[in-house]
Amino acid sequence: MSDYIEQSLSNLRKKKLRTFLTTFGVVIGIGALVSMFAFGKGMQKNFTDTFNELELFNYVGVYARSLNSRRHEDPDRPNTQEETSKPAPVLDDEFLLSLVDIEGVEWALPEIRFPALIGLSDEEEFSLIQVLPADLCQAGFVKLRAGDFYTSDEEYSLIVSDSLLRRLKIKKPEDAVGREVELSTLTVDFSLSNLKNILSFLKGTGLPFSRQNYTFTIVGVIERMGMSGPMPVRSNVFIPHGTSQKMKKIAITSVSDIFQSMRPSQGYSAIGIKLSSPKYVEPVKNQMEDMGFETFAMLDQLEEIKTAFRFLDLFLFAVGMIGISVAALGIINTMVMSILERYKEIGIMKAVGASDNDIKKIFFFESGVIGFMGGVFGLALGWIVSSIINLVINGVAMQQGVPRMSYFSFPWWLCLGAIAFSILISLLAGIYPTLRAARVDPVVALRHD
Repeated sequence: MSDYIEQSLSNLRKKKLRTFLTTFGVVIGIGALVSMFAFGKGMQKNFTDTFNELELFNYVGVYARSLNSRRHEDPDRPNTQEETSKPAPVLDDEFLLSLVDIEGVEWALPEIRFPALIGLSDEEEFSLIQVLPADLCQAGFVKLRAGDFYTSDEEYSLIVSDSLLRRLKIKKPEDAVGREVELSTLTVDFSLSNLKNILSFLKGTGLPFSRQNYTFTIVGVIERMGMSGPMPVRSNVFIPHGTSQKMKKIAITSVSDIFQSMRPSQGYSAIGIKLSSPKYVEPVKNQMEDMGFETFAMLDQLEEIKTAFRFLDLFLFAVGMIGISVAALGIINTMVMSILERYKEIGIMKAVGASDNDIKKIFFFESGVIGFMGGVFGLALGWIVSSIINLVINGVAMQQGVPRMSYFSFPWWLCLGAIAFSILISLLAGIYPTLRAARVDPVVALRHD
């Protein structure tokens, strides 16, 4: 074995430039393939780690379901007398309190969001307001960069994101704590006192909205916007639950809320349930659906999400294989040229007793060495390029308020697999040249000039 390796390395050293260029082609191909796979795995890891950290797989959304939605699910099913006479279930405070008695339920709260204009000094920005009870706020549902949490559900205090502050021309979060802001909400107003707006609406020149102004004090600034706790937080502003109930507003958890706001209150349109473990998701979902509600759980979408990542991996693999194919052609070309240049040498080896298998092993080892070096250095190149790209992306993202994260992941199986795959491709590329070398007639080769 050592003789074959020594002979292979000696032959490759004789043509240093050709060996370098061929190996470099493999390095580029493997580097591109590794970077693409690392990006796909990095995105998948960030997704699953974030969802596990925030415990979003323990979350179940419950929504009011009308008779029309049940008919939409099964239009051929006739309405039974029980369905027509049975009132639609309501997501009210009584139902909310009953949820804590269900096994596995840690907490439940209504998902209330509404649009508003946030005014600070001479700046004004639009944002969705998220209602978050004080006890849950203090339990760590949001992470603060400055200030503190509000301590009561009745106080006119709010927490804002640093990204919203930047839009309001405030660079340092500490400068915003303690300042007063004006929060302006809209309500649908068809009353006679708003006759002017109603007439404008009927003429198509206006909307029947009234603007309500409230003064709040900023008590805290959250670390980042978006998913910032173990629940779907989709807002830049948080206010106490009790205070929100005193405000006139249009809640838009769903589109139907806009129309419901013009009718007497029919309860909440959605309630979020936090479970202690994913194993309770299915039982709680079934119980809610038996009660007549619609449900949504991120855990149900996990398999679809995994399928999407598989397609992403296949796409990245197909793109990376373009570079590998080019590298394989380079190996074939190098090996064929080596056979032509060493035609007489092969004849001499056969004349002194070398078998066809001995010739095959020499050339297989040469292609394997090229694949091994290409895999090792390709892995290093992929890691270096990925690190540079990750550094640049994080530099740009952090200027926009997005926290630092790793967009590439290099699990051990990817590193070892890249080297093994490079060797395999090189060996496959060396099959034809090796078979050609083994078929050399020693008599013809010795007379070859």
